[in-house]
Amino acid sequence: MSHACFTTASVAPERSGLPFIVFISEQGGARHDVRVKVSPGPRAREFVATVSVRPDVRVLEGTLSPRDLALLARWITLNRDVIVRYWDGDILYTEDALAALQPI
Repeated sequence: MSHACFTTASVAPERSGLPFIVFISEQGGARHDVRVKVSPGPRAREFVATVSVRPDVRVLEGTLSPRDLALLARWITLNRDVIVRYWDGDILYTEDALAALQPI
């Protein structure tokens, strides 16, 4: 089985305004819709949650506190267009996607 190469970008708390790191990615070979992953910090070896971006923001895997999910939902709503355009490949460069994201 071959795996498509795709880019995942980490969005630091300083850039997002969130108390954790959010990972956005290109679709690559994924068969699922747009999602983001959440990690508690830069040295964490695993994600604590995978969260859908559309049609609604909800936890698909793992757990987030109600407070963290509410914050993440607010950030995703603010940045949905950028996240989806990066996923779809309409934003080609990671630095352009990161620069377009707005903090909460």
